[in-house]
Amino acid sequence: MADTGSASRPAARRVFITGASSGIGAALARHYAAEGAWLGLVGRHRERLDTLAESLNTDCVACVADVRDASAMRAAAEQFIARFGVPDLVIANAGVSRGTLTELAEDLPAFQAIFDINVMGMVHTFQPFIPGMRQQGRGTLAGIASGAGLRGLPGASAYSASKAAAINYLESLRIELQDTGIKVCSLCPGYI
Repeated sequence: MADTGSASRPAARRVFITGASSGIGAALARHYAAEGAWLGLVGRHRERLDTLAESLNTDCVACVADVRDASAMRAAAEQFIARFGVPDLVIANAGVSRGTLTELAEDLPAFQAIFDINVMGMVHTFQPFIPGMRQQGRGTLAGIASGAGLRGLPGASAYSASKAAAINYLESLRIELQDTGIKVCSLCPGYI
């Protein structure tokens, strides 16, 4: 949606979401838009992001970026902050799953890609926002993990292990930030 003078209105809730071009991310965008939040939407598919942004009745910034690219995520964060300020909520939702078997050498690149997106992508999403949140003494970082991170799934060992790593990363981050006013939430949905 086009900017309708957000600087002149009272501040709405500011929410930044990765993996926003489909699935859980798009549903979260619709939910927060219905509440009147200003949104940062990140995904890899320009057409899907633009379609989603145009369907929302709120101000938003849509950025095409791959969460594996730390510099692209910093640029998306800078664009969001320049327009809306430091977010109240950052949702690291981007994630992938593929069938993988450790015994198959051809699955090794899939293991790497899944870890890069599901774990490092979460780090790349949160990192640019932490200094501003720390300075303001508030904010929430929410990571979408999975029930598969609590109990591994056969044929999905890379996905399960990456989500277990995400859960432990979020627990560590929660402790690191406990005295800053920044909250860290781990979400572990079941099958979707």
